[in-house]
Amino acid sequence: MSKLHFTVLIILIFYSFNSYGQKKILLTKSISENITIDGKINEEIWKTSSVATDFVMFEPDNGKPISTAKKTDVRILYDNNAIYIAATLYDDEPNKIKREITKRDVFGVSDNFSVNINGFNDGQQDFRFFVSSAGVQADCLAIEESEDFTWDAIWYSKTTITDYGWTVEMKIPYAALRFSNIKKQTWGLNFMREIKRDNQKYTWNRVDTKIGAVIPQAGILQGIENIKTPTRLFFIPYSSAYYQENDIASGTTFKAGLDIKYGINDSFTLDAIVVPDFGQTKFDNAILNLEPFEQKLDENRPFFTEGTDLFNKGGLFYSRRIGGSPITEPVIEANEEITNYPNTVNLLNAVKVSGRTEKGLGIGFLNAVTKKTYATIHNTDTNETRKEVIEPLTNYNILVLDQRFNQNSSVSFVNTNTTRNSGFRDANVSALLFDLNTKSNTYNLYGDFKYSAINTVQDYDGFKTSLNFAKTSGRYRYLLSGKYISKDYDINDLGIIFYTNYHNAFANVSYRILNPTKTFNTFKVEQELNLELQNTTGKLQEGWYKTVIKATSKKNDYFEFALIINPFETFDFYEPRANGRYLQIPKRIASYFGTEFNSNNAFTFDFTPSFTLYDQEGRITYGLAVGPKYRFNDKFSLSYILDYTRKTNDRGWVDQDNTGIIFAERNREIVQNDVTGKYAINNKMTLNLTARYYWSYSQNHQFLTLEDNGYLVQNNAYSLNKNRNFNSWNFDLSYSWWFAPGSEISILYRNYALESTRTVQKDLSTNFKNVFDSNLTTIFSISLRYFIDYNVVKSKF
Repeated sequence: MSKLHFTVLIILIFYSFNSYGQKKILLTKSISENITIDGKINEEIWKTSSVATDFVMFEPDNGKPISTAKKTDVRILYDNNAIYIAATLYDDEPNKIKREITKRDVFGVSDNFSVNINGFNDGQQDFRFFVSSAGVQADCLAIEESEDFTWDAIWYSKTTITDYGWTVEMKIPYAALRFSNIKKQTWGLNFMREIKRDNQKYTWNRVDTKIGAVIPQAGILQGIENIKTPTRLFFIPYSSAYYQENDIASGTTFKAGLDIKYGINDSFTLDAIVVPDFGQTKFDNAILNLEPFEQKLDENRPFFTEGTDLFNKGGLFYSRRIGGSPITEPVIEANEEITNYPNTVNLLNAVKVSGRTEKGLGIGFLNAVTKKTYATIHNTDTNETRKEVIEPLTNYNILVLDQRFNQNSSVSFVNTNTTRNSGFRDANVSALLFDLNTKSNTYNLYGDFKYSAINTVQDYDGFKTSLNFAKTSGRYRYLLSGKYISKDYDINDLGIIFYTNYHNAFANVSYRILNPTKTFNTFKVEQELNLELQNTTGKLQEGWYKTVIKATSKKNDYFEFALIINPFETFDFYEPRANGRYLQIPKRIASYFGTEFNSNNAFTFDFTPSFTLYDQEGRITYGLAVGPKYRFNDKFSLSYILDYTRKTNDRGWVDQDNTGIIFAERNREIVQNDVTGKYAINNKMTLNLTARYYWSYSQNHQFLTLEDNGYLVQNNAYSLNKNRNFNSWNFDLSYSWWFAPGSEISILYRNYALESTRTVQKDLSTNFKNVFDSNLTTIFSISLRYFIDYNVVKSKF
């Protein structure tokens, strides 16, 4: 290579590196004038501010400059209370701007504008604020792996459709952000504009999709100096009235409570529930669970979903443990029966403190206390009743320390502790985590070491460790992973884990296009290999190869195909429900193909057929998920999902008697129907419908006995009826009105029913009728919550 060529190469490398590292800077200025948030941007002060412009496409054609016809200009001003944002989004066809009205935090078919703010400029977490062209707000806490839209802040916005596009004005109080208390602030900043009809997203500071990490590629906001932020103290009192009736009784209940949010400083916040009321949270999706494990339920209670990113580090926190099912069942005599066994435990109070110092140390602490709970037992001989504790007064604690550094790396310590009174089981779990990235976000090394200690009748402890290395940039990426979990590793007092006592090796290799081709807007193919061995026996617990292809067409239709091959027989150490026993699982192959048509269309449709074929005579599982949706106009839409699964000659545990462990060969069907509807009166007021009907049965046609080698042999002696027929119905019709920032009136009509029998009824209409003939429960409730800002009250008095 000549000296000239070498010099040119060095210049090109330097230029490329410098281009990546270069961040746009927006300078803001302090104001004393009042700005009215009306979406009109008519205050003269806006003309004196710097402009963020020259947006670049994020997806699908990454790096392409925005056209002149779609020019986007954004300005920021600030005072001691908030920052103010004005955005002018030009569009040469304003009559084609999509603007479906939805409820908060739901992205419909609408154009969107968002601002992403990182008050510590550490490249690790964004506070994201979205407003649609219909004026609907959404907000989230974002880390690199996920966005948490359960977090809701109090901020203000207004949009206006014009003859040249649309405009946005936003006011984001400092109470909605977190930042250090230094005099001169430097924040990470990016803006995003989504043009929905073209399925295009543009950002102010370019986000290069060759690099896996998005947040570190933000621009810079400078100019905020010497701000004197107001006290962050908010009270949210609420009251609720419930009327409930079923076939047995009816009654009325009134509840009142208070949530408190206090800003200890500009970085740390305290949240407390004084009197909890979760009566209007979303219903749980009950299923016929024939697995050896409990059903994992979604968290629907706002306190345990909002701003819990710190507490979720390490995967040790399953919040449904707090106020979940009691941990014990009472021991009864032959002449006794349990007449009252509460399904859940009442939460007395909960508090959490979280935030981050200016040096990047995140600190989180959560504490919750649940009530002592009793079961009622009736003596059939004497007619006397007694009560027995099934869950003592229990205290739950979580402590998290998370140190960020180098814009994209962190080391964390997590401890969870469950303490129960009166000699019941206690638990303590600790974890050390690390996540290290190269400066250019090209490679990632992450792992953990976790230790659990259980104090019960017989104490035991266990551990889990893993190490992972990944290439996180470019068209070709890969992940290599190893993990070891000991037999007695147990986090189930405040976390959730099903499988232990194994070690595994995992590899993933992927290829993706970074810019559209003649055929695809996006295209990605992944290859995965997983081997998992049980520690005690060395037997193969999992062993599969998977190919997944994901693509978006030029018409913005989405396709996904997967093929999973299990070429070896494996062994299930949990289905037998007995320590040291295991079940042989035959070789199998599985596949699915999913299609989702362009969601911008008024009528859209998705369907996913799937199958699993076993190397066992007559054993097959197949399914079909179908989901049509129709948007009648920007206010009204309906959608339906049918999810059907058929398992022929499935095999599973049914009983254990003095002859051994009994399995059954059985046929199963699972049918789930979901209907959702929305009518938006305006962007603050919506009517929402959610209905779910679930039916499943399991019909045994051959009993089997499990041998010591894991194989099953025919059992002609066992004859008990272990069939199952299960129906579940849920219906929610709600009205929601956000009549003031953070303040809501909610009216809910709900009915639900469960039916479970040993008589299999295969006619769907008969099952549907039966669930309504069972003990149908109806609830009508009205809830009012009101947001009170201490500073507003203080100024009035």
